Amino acid sequence: MSEALAVGYPVAPKTAVSPVVSAWSGHLTRFINYLITECGLAANTIEAYQRDLRSFITELDAQRASRVEEISQQSVRGFLVRLAERKLALSSIARHLVSVKMFLRYLHMTGTLREDISALLETPRKWQTLPDTLHRSQVEALLAAPQPGEPFFARDRAILEMLYATGMRVSELAGLKIRDLNLSVGYVRVFGKGGRERIVPLGGHAIESVRQYLRGLRGVLTESADADGALFVTRTGKPMDRTNVWRLVNRCSLAAGLPAPVGPHTLRHCFATHMLEGGADLRVVQELLGHADVATTQIYTHVDKGRLKSIHQKFHPRQ
Repeated sequence: MSEALAVGYPVAPKTAVSPVVSAWSGHLTRFINYLITECGLAANTIEAYQRDLRSFITELDAQRASRVEEISQQSVRGFLVRLAERKLALSSIARHLVSVKMFLRYLHMTGTLREDISALLETPRKWQTLPDTLHRSQVEALLAAPQPGEPFFARDRAILEMLYATGMRVSELAGLKIRDLNLSVGYVRVFGKGGRERIVPLGGHAIESVRQYLRGLRGVLTESADADGALFVTRTGKPMDRTNVWRLVNRCSLAAGLPAPVGPHTLRHCFATHMLEGGADLRVVQELLGHADVATTQIYTHVDKGRLKSIHQKFHPRQ
């Protein structure tokens, strides 16, 4: 049994659809094993790499490039052209290229590929778009969308409160265990990208909503009180996944009458923006969000229109 299969990650398909795919499948499987064992990447990241590289191998199949030495810059550029013809966003094309560059770098590092083609490929620059956020009154309306008479009121309210209180990614919230909570002290332990651990404080509203959910509904949905059990579960007692949470947030946003569809990541954007509007230090917000680079967090300073206006009024010579 391969190591990737043993840890529960998807592996490259074993059934060859063509000689080219068959020739590349072994390289792909070894690369995925490398990402798991050496790089320690998260499961979602591993799946994204594998999806992108399967598309790349399909392109190599079209080019009849079954041998490693047949790959070239032109092979990769042809792949990017096909992605552009499919009308993929520039951000998606850039992500595919990152996956291919990582794969080619690995092949060169292991001596399979003589030349490091990845070093010759330039990642396309993309516009930095401002994240969508909600006004504080809109967030309050969203948090109040679950109604006490609804069967899953306690769980749904706790999920919304946790998302806004912590700025967690939806995959981080779906992966929470009961043991990750310390409600008496008021914090939650979060495991982010690459398995990085961080501690995020909880406010009073989030603590109370989670307590109410744990005291009542969770015990009805599942008999398991194990601390290693999932914090948020479905009506059948199974752990909620990202899709479950996304549907919940979207449904509540519609119930709250918000003008555009809202997902879990919108509440992450709101958390960061409202923290900075309230005067929080940028580095603190970076730590709470689990950003490896503060440049990723800085985008939220541009969303704070009040801050930008005050800076403009203070420093522009013609006011």
